[in-house]
Amino acid sequence: MNAPLTGIAARSEATHAHTAAWVAESLRIRIAEGQLLPGSKLSEQALATSFGVSRNTLREAFTVLAGEHVVTRIPNRGVIVTSPGPEGVREIYSVRRILEPAAVRWGEDVDVDALAAIVADARDARERGDIAEMAGANQRFHETLIRGTGSKLLQELMTRVLAQMRLVFHTMSRTPDFHSHYVEQNARLVALLAAGRREEAADTLRGYMDQAEAELLEHLSADSAPAK
Repeated sequence: MNAPLTGIAARSEATHAHTAAWVAESLRIRIAEGQLLPGSKLSEQALATSFGVSRNTLREAFTVLAGEHVVTRIPNRGVIVTSPGPEGVREIYSVRRILEPAAVRWGEDVDVDALAAIVADARDARERGDIAEMAGANQRFHETLIRGTGSKLLQELMTRVLAQMRLVFHTMSRTPDFHSHYVEQNARLVALLAAGRREEAADTLRGYMDQAEAELLEHLSADSAPAK
């Protein structure tokens, strides 16, 4: 039985659609923050109760997320948080290579101090051996870059990308060095931005993206190779 829907039943169809979009955004954020991991089954009953929405609204949110390849509907199993493969990684990085260097080059409100503080948090997590926190700090770094554009639409797009990136990064949980060496690359970007060398920072970030994509694809290829 569904939880009581305070005020929802009386809302217009447009508001109902907005509610589904809100649920989808909330789930994206949970995924981006690592609260929902690849392979996790999403319970309709539990989530509908948690969000205070109907199952139909929740299913609409699942449809949105399935279209973004964040969740997958599996017959007789339900809705599962996606584990991105090589094509997913290539798609993510094709977006990031356009979006993030442009933010570095032309963003009018890039907060260099906030970026430096995030790098400090990542270094602290690295020293403590907290891989999850280090990866989370790296995610916040890239989110903050996009926030510097001042564009809500770009920030919404980046939330979607980061949700998918968190799923990809989970596959690297047994490879802590993957995250650790990007901490220092982020520190290099901060130094370039602080010096006003934006074009060089954008070029550096593009190279960083190429390196990360290649490393992820190599890891996925090794994981999928048949045992000898």
